[in-house]
Amino acid sequence: MYGDGRSFRATSKGSGIRDNGPVPVRRLDPGKIREALDAQLADLGRPPFDGPEGMAGNACVLAVLDAYEAGLTPVKAAARAAVRHLLDDLAARAPGRSVEVRVPPYAAVQCVEGPRHTRGTPPNVVETDPRTWLELATGRVTWADATAAGKVAASGSRADLSALLPLW
Repeated sequence: MYGDGRSFRATSKGSGIRDNGPVPVRRLDPGKIREALDAQLADLGRPPFDGPEGMAGNACVLAVLDAYEAGLTPVKAAARAAVRHLLDDLAARAPGRSVEVRVPPYAAVQCVEGPRHTRGTPPNVVETDPRTWLELATGRVTWADATAAGKVAASGSRADLSALLPLW
């Protein structure tokens, strides 16, 4: 529900559908991000994060990428927090509902302005694994290289995210 009491859902009126507003960007609980980050850092043999709360999401992304590069399986909560953090950034930078970006098993977001879907499988879908998503979003791999390697499945005319990536 929006702060003014309006519902998020679309309502039908006659033969059309009326949109009740933008999809709100969900943010992870900062305490959970920090807890996941500290668990990942401990798994890497590092001390707990002592930086500002607002930087914990970025630090979590880097710690998970460090785990992958070290040949380790990241802590599940940290991988989920890192993926969600960067998907939230994408949705904030490219608000909309025309493309669904899926990073199973952790999260999915709708983003990019344009026609939106209301039921079933959306016409524009991007799906990738957690490691590839983190590498794309941070610029460690390009969209062209990831799609050429088969690490990204993208379908639909708006599913090319190359203009939006990397996020940082």
